[in-house]
Amino acid sequence: MEATVSKKESVKTKKKQKLTMGSILLIALLTLLALITLVPFIWMLSASFKTNNEVFSIPIQWIPKSWHPENYSVIWDRIPLMTFFKNTAFLSVLITLIQLLTSSFAAYGFSKMHFKGRDVLFLAYIGTIAIPWQSYMIPQFIMMRQLHLTDTLWSLVLLQAFSAFGVFLLKQYYSSIPDSLCESARMDGLSEWGIYRRIILPLTKPALASLTIITFVNTWNDYMGPFIYLTSTENKTIQLGLKMFVGLFDAEYALIMAASVVSILPVAIVFLSMQKYFVEGIATSGMKN
Repeated sequence: MEATVSKKESVKTKKKQKLTMGSILLIALLTLLALITLVPFIWMLSASFKTNNEVFSIPIQWIPKSWHPENYSVIWDRIPLMTFFKNTAFLSVLITLIQLLTSSFAAYGFSKMHFKGRDVLFLAYIGTIAIPWQSYMIPQFIMMRQLHLTDTLWSLVLLQAFSAFGVFLLKQYYSSIPDSLCESARMDGLSEWGIYRRIILPLTKPALASLTIITFVNTWNDYMGPFIYLTSTENKTIQLGLKMFVGLFDAEYALIMAASVVSILPVAIVFLSMQKYFVEGIATSGMKN
């Protein structure tokens, strides 16, 4: 009996050791991949402290021979960077809030309310995701020009107020909430607005956080939209402002890198503050009870 027990314990010990070794190898592999992913950002940070001639030196100088922190002060004087930051922040925050509102309302209707043609309407709306933006880019511009909204930030707000992807993401998450909760609330006399505000929203914070990060990052990094609709300097965004460092005969790459480092800080802050909910929302958005 003692020999049998000792054999079982040795087998368990070997299995634990195998699991431990497997976990260590997996962590090492993921760490290596993470470091490889960070290489461009490390290069960008290093280049932001160099001169233009040193940015593309071969071999790469990861640590600058001479540091130039003044690049971070020059960028604010060379172009109206603060104005660009304000415009980008205005667009990113407002569009994110509007998309959260419209997407959550639509997702609630498609998942918790029953009406004729609901599924067909949902498929038709979600099908617009497959239509490339280039195919309706010109009609949109003509429409904004007729409304006299070109070269205004409101044109971008209006065009991005609705998101089929946001509706799809939230609808999948809302579908994981039992319908019995909504039915019980209706029997207790709670209105649809009350069900949405008191039951659905508190249970869907991860999905809302996921949509917040995705929308904020996409709006902050958008280049083509502002490039098409915004022409005056006072209305341009940070992405258009970075192009101002590209001169007629030369590009000030060191200043571009410094401005790029500054421009990604708001995105990094938003992502790091919501990454817990973001991972949970993406992982569970496709689950159904």
